[in-house]
Amino acid sequence: MKTVDLRKLSYTELQEQLDEAKEELFNLRFQIVTNQLDNTARIKQVRRHVARVKTLMREQEIAAWETQNKEEA
Repeated sequence: MKTVDLRKLSYTELQEQLDEAKEELFNLRFQIVTNQLDNTARIKQVRRHVARVKTLMREQEIAAWETQNKEEA
């Protein structure tokens, strides 16, 4: 999923994406240990996806915090 598509998701949907990606990463690591993984490049792709999702989640947290502080002022 591209970053443009991820930006359209809500925080809870991003959390679901993050959980799925972490589970996939765990499974890929397990496969590499048992010599069942054919495409080792997939690990790098999933790690970057996790980082991308975390970044977008943090951006949403900061935006919500700034909005809350503007309302209080």
